[in-house]
Amino acid sequence: MKKITPEELKEWQKKDKSFILIDVRETWEHTAFNIGGRNIPVGEVMLLRHEIPQTGDVVVYCEKGIRSSIVIQRLEGFGYHNLYNLTGGMTAWRAMIN
Repeated sequence: MKKITPEELKEWQKKDKSFILIDVRETWEHTAFNIGGRNIPVGEVMLLRHEIPQTGDVVVYCEKGIRSSIVIQRLEGFGYHNLYNLTGGMTAWRAMIN
């Protein structure tokens, strides 16, 4: 599984690198705080996987990196090889910006 740190993701943003963000937390978590991207709660990912591109870089995130890791493992079983797990999730992101 490919991983990306919050610092690396911040660099991608600064460089205007092309990538897609997918937040797999629950809707209320996404509403409370997010770094952008599409919110597809973990329980809906398999139903909506056709909406996640299989080409180009896709960063998947959650609160601590556990749910996103599970989602990536499931999607890799369907042939996805372009997914990055945000190491430490939103917890690590908040720590980086503070």
